[in-house]
Amino acid sequence: MTSSRPRADACPGALQTHPAADGELARVRVPGGLLTAAQLRVLAAAARDLGDGALEMTSRGNLQLRGLAAGAARELGDRLAGVGLLPSETHERVRNVLASALTGRAGGLLDARPWVAALDAGLCADPALAALPGRYLATLDDGRGDVSGLGGDVGLLALSPSSVALLLGGADSGLRAAPDDAVGLLLAATRAFLAERAAQDGTGQRLTELDDGPARVAARLGGTPAAVAAVPAAVDAGPVGAETQADGRTALVGVVPLGRLSADQADLLASLTGEVQLTPWRSVVVPDLAEDRVDDAAVYLYRTGVVFDADSPWARVTACAGRPGCARSRADVRADAAAAVASGTVPEGARVHWAGCERRCGRPRGEVLDVVATVDGYRVGRSSSGSG
Repeated sequence: MTSSRPRADACPGALQTHPAADGELARVRVPGGLLTAAQLRVLAAAARDLGDGALEMTSRGNLQLRGLAAGAARELGDRLAGVGLLPSETHERVRNVLASALTGRAGGLLDARPWVAALDAGLCADPALAALPGRYLATLDDGRGDVSGLGGDVGLLALSPSSVALLLGGADSGLRAAPDDAVGLLLAATRAFLAERAAQDGTGQRLTELDDGPARVAARLGGTPAAVAAVPAAVDAGPVGAETQADGRTALVGVVPLGRLSADQADLLASLTGEVQLTPWRSVVVPDLAEDRVDDAAVYLYRTGVVFDADSPWARVTACAGRPGCARSRADVRADAAAAVASGTVPEGARVHWAGCERRCGRPRGEVLDVVATVDGYRVGRSSSGSG
């Protein structure tokens, strides 16, 4: 068991912004990472008009706007609500939902996109669930095993086209549901998590921070568990490059260096397709491209810095905000990370995370080479923890 955090839940949202060294920071939840072209255009305009001109991709497939002026959250909220990105002001910080990349288009045992819509609607429809901590996370895995290992409190993992496992704290609970009933079971587990959290001290922000949290939540749900299935470990990286969809069209998956998507890049993405998917590996899926549009789309995006080479160091390098955005940071880690990539000094095959302080914000899960800024320069070392 990990000790619970006694501090108040301070996770930022679109309306509850966080003060940073470069202005207010807003976090926009994007369930499943799914954004329509219209939503992307509104976000791009908000980044230009209200923020620093860019959108930051997070390891939960959400987006952040930095450099907001004090009081800008209300206007941002109005813009988001106008395109369906703020369906509930009371629930906006708890809509953390990861879904398998490319789901419903290529690979997987089923399409998890209907789960995304149903879970989001179910969360927002229950007033009690507004009390969930802002670090709550649900993972919706279509069977390919790409998001189940990413530290969800609750999750669904398709075991076959007709059987879905309920995950609690990243492990199989043994409880099963048919695909059409899976979201109902997931919502019941979410309510049980909230009840168990209240029954303990009410401060734990993650299911695994509660005393025997997964077991006690499973007991609250009842039912006869099946034999426990192995849950795939966290993957080091998602797909990169061109993927052939089941319908014969193509999806392009490109890495956005350091997850910083400019407003111009967002507008370009919106011009190429009707919907994109953001991934927890800070890449973006551009789906449904006809054969005669693939090359042009790839060239346009490549010219803006999007990477389509899975062997590129950018597929393995991440960084926190660093200076000047974070007052805690001891260095401009993003500039230093970019310099390391440009000079070819990133170790071959290693995942490297640059951090401005010991907190190592934004660090991916699994084994990573940490490059941490200190008062005496950078300290480099390997570890296997995750930011969760």
